[in-house]
Amino acid sequence: MVKGNLAFQEAWPEELIDGKITAMSPVAPNHSLTAGNIYTIFKNHLKKRKCTPIFDGVMVYLTEDDRFIPDVMVVCDRDKIKADGVYGAPDLVVEVLSFSTMKNDRTRKKDVYGQCGVREYWLVSPSEKSVEVYRNNGTELVIHNVYTLYPDWALRQMSEEQRAAVTTHFQCSLFDGLNISLDDIFEDLLP
Repeated sequence: MVKGNLAFQEAWPEELIDGKITAMSPVAPNHSLTAGNIYTIFKNHLKKRKCTPIFDGVMVYLTEDDRFIPDVMVVCDRDKIKADGVYGAPDLVVEVLSFSTMKNDRTRKKDVYGQCGVREYWLVSPSEKSVEVYRNNGTELVIHNVYTLYPDWALRQMSEEQRAAVTTHFQCSLFDGLNISLDDIFEDLLP
């Protein structure tokens, strides 16, 4: 519960992680802005297609001991989407990292998502301006690549060859023609 003004109190959403109820804490503005930017990228690309992007707040029921609320997900089997949540693995899950959730996002949640059939999983760090992309190898999610948006000062310290090797765009393995820009993911974040 939120402490403070007794006239306005609400319960924070809860996830079930390995059979333990875990209250989610409020998110920082950059967390919300990053998740919103990613949702918008998928919403614009998937217009009038069978896959549906879903923004923060929707429960995903995976196992008897695990139900999660990802920041962004894409579900291509609309039969999984019910009035109270998504039943079964989304095709893509994005978790925006925060200090309070990072450990679960990198361990139990990643493992369960992989075992249940999530095809691609992103861990996104607004503070590091990085995206870790994991892909399912049939049994688990394994790291595919890490993409980082380097600040200007870091780019100036790199050699010309190093700067030429910096990747600022990448492809989502699930959707042909979706070229994702790191600038779009981290657009308008607060300093």
